[in-house]
Amino acid sequence: MTKLTIIGDGAWGKALGFVFAKAGHEISIWSRKIPTLPKITDAFVAAVPAQHMHEVLAKLDIGKTPLISAAKGIERSSGKLMAEVAQEVAPQAEFYAISGPSFAADVIAGLPTAVTLAGPNFALAMNWAEQLSTSHFRIYPSDDVKGVEIGGAMKNVLAIACGICEGQGLGESARASLVTRGFAELSRYARAQGAKTETLMGLSGFGDLMLTCSSTKSRNFAYGLAIGRGVSLAEAMAGSRGVVEGAYTAGVAAKLAQAKSIDMPIIAAVAAIVDGRSNPRDEIAKLLARPVRAEHM
Repeated sequence: MTKLTIIGDGAWGKALGFVFAKAGHEISIWSRKIPTLPKITDAFVAAVPAQHMHEVLAKLDIGKTPLISAAKGIERSSGKLMAEVAQEVAPQAEFYAISGPSFAADVIAGLPTAVTLAGPNFALAMNWAEQLSTSHFRIYPSDDVKGVEIGGAMKNVLAIACGICEGQGLGESARASLVTRGFAELSRYARAQGAKTETLMGLSGFGDLMLTCSSTKSRNFAYGLAIGRGVSLAEAMAGSRGVVEGAYTAGVAAKLAQAKSIDMPIIAAVAAIVDGRSNPRDEIAKLLARPVRAEHM
């Protein structure tokens, strides 16, 4: 039996604790409400918002203990992915990223779910995937940490875009086009950072994008939906059921893309809206007025 400490007691932390207990592991929870760490931990599972990862990890003595990150975002202050944050705060830890199309409620209900877990190399990732999988929670191993992290972070921004599209009443055809072109942006950025194409086409890329861009269970989609319907940014955020990761990632993602001369107009449009610099109507008009060009460029 492996002893796992779940960092964070939110919906996703509880879901992962639930399913990993089903896989036969001993689970402990660390949070602000439960600040005592167990004496022995074989691995940490960090299920905290991306913007809090640095602060939380700095409070813990991670050492060489494996660290599995379930956060999906980019640190706004630094532009770092969670692997880079962990390298700064816990440089000796083996870092893993787990991501994919998965709602906490579905996992706790025992509904079939599949995700990707990426680690330092394929063999290590396979070992953890085998240990943590259950009959209803299937984990696919990968060695592409960057691809898994970028897919998880960028899809949240694109989910906001799709929510806005729905809120504006633009129709299913528009949303399908938005998802497709958004995926092209995500892929363009990720490949420029060295991610593998097959990772982007998998569960942590296209799979997660499809889920979060099509359901009000997604906090990012629901947030965008409210904005699209004319709710103010403050009210949309206040009405969210939890942290809207895409709202924090949008601005830094747009800046990173611009700095690297990577064309990401949908990401930039969402950033302008959630930062209060523009509005849905104007950004939609800008996207539709872009010059005609070949689709695959």
